[in-house]
Amino acid sequence: MKRIAVIGAGSWGLALALQAARTGADVHLQARNPAARLPNGAMPRLPDHPLPDLIRISGDSPGYADMLLIATPMQYLPATLARIEATAPIVLCCKGVEPHSLRFPLDILRDIHPEATAAVLSGPNFAHEIAAGLPTAAVIASETPGLARALADMLGTPSFRLYDSADTAGVQLGGAAKNVIAIAAGATIGAGLGENARAALVTRGLAEISRLAAALGGTPATIAGLAGMGDLLLTCTGNASRNFRTGLALGSGLTLDETLSTLGGVAEGVPTAGALAELARTRTVPVPVIDAVADLVSGAITVGNAIERLLARPVGGEYPAG
Repeated sequence: MKRIAVIGAGSWGLALALQAARTGADVHLQARNPAARLPNGAMPRLPDHPLPDLIRISGDSPGYADMLLIATPMQYLPATLARIEATAPIVLCCKGVEPHSLRFPLDILRDIHPEATAAVLSGPNFAHEIAAGLPTAAVIASETPGLARALADMLGTPSFRLYDSADTAGVQLGGAAKNVIAIAAGATIGAGLGENARAALVTRGLAEISRLAAALGGTPATIAGLAGMGDLLLTCTGNASRNFRTGLALGSGLTLDETLSTLGGVAEGVPTAGALAELARTRTVPVPVIDAVADLVSGAITVGNAIERLLARPVGGEYPAG
């Protein structure tokens, strides 16, 4: 029997553990509080989804596994990786950019475990829908020939369709940037600017992601795919998106502190916005929407200021660099 280990028992880690169990694997789920089981056998972050017997929960290191899924939030990734042994293929399932170092998840892994065999998982995936077994598609990317396909075959099922890619730069950027654009999309709706404005903003945000991906070595096809447009579409329109709800609250007049205190989870776009804006500056790539979100969440401007700034930009051809 294949063995799949998952580190992190938040909603994303629990959903991945449930999906791994559907493949018939023996699943080890490492949780900070493994005793926090509800009477129905579920964990608090996904209370409507009892965990089957194939999933063993503990606070211990997973030990041997055929695949190790890291599902902790981005800010905990370095500490999590420092505690594990890189003996199994590692799939990084968090999305973002480290604020000070501007490292993506794979960069962090390479710095801590340069010998690791690794991949990243991304796509338009709400955890509660994966937990329920609803149809979903995602992409696994790795620079190691054949690895992404092998891992996708190990974790995939007919209802969880996993595509493979070699474009780790584009996949990681798409997963990080969509959270930033989702804050902007939420703020647009919260401020009462309408659906036309949201559609325009999301489309221009996609153009920014495409430009930055090209500067980082990614491909346009990746940004047009599941990790780019797919994830952006879901995150900018779905009320289950914490980043969209963050923007919605900001656009409605709440402060960032007020918003985050009631969010019930991590809005990765908040720390990612400034990191992506700085990364774009280092590559001289214009990203006005990302810049506006970075200034908004830092408190440098208000939602009104951001709107005025974006609407005052000159209009030209749809596809020039700016």
